[in-house]
Amino acid sequence: METVGYDDVVRMIRVAAAKIHANEKLLSALDAATGDGDHGTTICKVMDAAVAATQERAGSVAELLGKVGWEVMCVDGGSAPPLLGSFFTGMAEGATGRGLDVAAAFQGGVKAMRDHSQAQIGDKTMMDALLPAVAACSGNVPSVALQAASEAATRGAEATKNMVAKFGRARNLGDRTKGHQDPGATSVSLIFQGFAEAMNT
Repeated sequence: METVGYDDVVRMIRVAAAKIHANEKLLSALDAATGDGDHGTTICKVMDAAVAATQERAGSVAELLGKVGWEVMCVDGGSAPPLLGSFFTGMAEGATGRGLDVAAAFQGGVKAMRDHSQAQIGDKTMMDALLPAVAACSGNVPSVALQAASEAATRGAEATKNMVAKFGRARNLGDRTKGHQDPGATSVSLIFQGFAEAMNT
């Protein structure tokens, strides 16, 4: 796959953050149905930390993603910061001398997340959006690959409506979690939508 440059990666992160902020109330409302209703606030803090890490130029894309991951991990707020922080840190595996291979980066991100979660598709977590997105991100043109990843993530998030939660606090509600879209999967789908928009505008 063709690589994306340093400035492209920064733009991807910033557009994704804007997408999350635009949907903060929706994400908190989804969380209120099966949790404590603070996911929107938390994920906004996560993406604010990611954006803050882009303000000062790093020496390389790998260094940039390491900074982003570390800043995200330092955010207080349940499982999202360590999961997404490790994802960004793992993305550095896709960095080359010329830029970032996004498919390899996302695969590295998932690998790093496995230190924190073994959730699979069907467990009603952010993995229901993330794993399909990573699988769909292929081809030689980053903008096309990211659009495919975005669409797969969106479908994955929507599919969580009919699932029963198997991880986190929501799993204690059992069948009552059916009919509610998972907030974590939804936030991941929005992040991938932002990544795609950054490379297609």
